[in-house]
Amino acid sequence: MYRYTKLSLLAIVFAATGAVAYAAKGDMENDALSVTKARIPLVQAVTVAEQHANGKASRAEYENSKQGWVYDVEVVSGAKVFDVRVDADKGTVIGSAEDKADHDDDHDE
Repeated sequence: MYRYTKLSLLAIVFAATGAVAYAAKGDMENDALSVTKARIPLVQAVTVAEQHANGKASRAEYENSKQGWVYDVEVVSGAKVFDVRVDADKGTVIGSAEDKADHDDDHDE
């Protein structure tokens, strides 16, 4: 039993060492750094979304979607909340939908 424990620990050490070495090579990119490749800055995307929904932004994310890289901006307008998607290359609104239940943004369309 002790032998299997030592082998398991050794395997974990090798796996962890490999993961650290892979990350150190620079092959893994921080998602936050990908925003530097966007043609449209976040501030401009937020302004476009606020004007589109006639409100104030409360949250913004830069994410990869079916349409490519987009800004997903949550805008509060009166008593309503809108999810406005802004194209990161053109600065145009791709889509906008009222966010009726904001329990979890992972399932928004």
